[in-house]
Amino acid sequence: MTNPENSAPNGAIVAVSGTDTGGAVKDLAGMYAGRTWYSSPVDHDYWYKYVGVGDERMSIRRSQMHGYLRGDVAVEGEVVVQWLDAGRARVDVGRDEVRMEPGVPTLFPIERRFEMEYENWDQRLVHLDRDLVLDVAREQYIVDGTLGFDRSTPPTAAAVQAWRGSVAGAVQSLRTAGRQSLAWHEAQRDVVRSLFGLYRLQAEVQPEGYGERRNTRVRKAVEFLHEHAGEPLTVTDIAQAADLSVRALQESFQRTLDRTPMNYLREVRLRQVRADLLAAEPGTASVAEIASRWGFSHMGRFSGEYLRRFGEYPRRTLRQ
Repeated sequence: MTNPENSAPNGAIVAVSGTDTGGAVKDLAGMYAGRTWYSSPVDHDYWYKYVGVGDERMSIRRSQMHGYLRGDVAVEGEVVVQWLDAGRARVDVGRDEVRMEPGVPTLFPIERRFEMEYENWDQRLVHLDRDLVLDVAREQYIVDGTLGFDRSTPPTAAAVQAWRGSVAGAVQSLRTAGRQSLAWHEAQRDVVRSLFGLYRLQAEVQPEGYGERRNTRVRKAVEFLHEHAGEPLTVTDIAQAADLSVRALQESFQRTLDRTPMNYLREVRLRQVRADLLAAEPGTASVAEIASRWGFSHMGRFSGEYLRRFGEYPRRTLRQ
């Protein structure tokens, strides 16, 4: 038996529950683009519940099951953080496998399909819209439209406490002020800021003074570089896009970003290579193909640069 979404209590955006395995697979797999899901009882008492509150920019959810579930997951256009209050779970099974610990937030792999396995669990999840995360990131970072996090370093106890405090505050704002309120809007952004404390965003931190009016043309040049990084560019192209002379462009980059425009472009391309390597399915692409796409033709030199920038060789990133 399954209770559908239209019975969602207290303004929930989704609420399902039931006592049969087929209903669980049907109800839950659809929320996560699951294709090969399997569920079974662990004893005579099998049940599941799933409820979420919030809106399309951020939702806070609770998933529970007395039973066993495994399958594949793909979340597009969202960043998802989960943690267990009880039970057993593995995420990214067979790749960068994470055995979840109660109370410790775990970030879903970004924009790629992965395997998961859960048993007898009580789980919390926060779904964040990708555009919201990028918008808040622009407060602190120079972003290029891609999203990547360092999932290799476990979050600190202080970061976990800050995260859970921001989520609890958001739930309180939603309950007391509602979805259309400024309090809920600001609470969403506070949750994203605490996410950056949990897992380091793989982006460049804005240097001091970057947002000032006197650096408007530098920001314009940076935006141009990110937008056209996959094209053959010269320093003259960048200067023209920013409405600066080549000399003024060079001086502005050195003063503001402590590097030349072409060195900055090379770093942007390195980050794009990493994003493509992480997104590639094993066996469908090679390091050389992806590096060449972003203008790197000398593989030995490229591998050395990549190692210095990201602390691992590109072939290891591709295997992840």
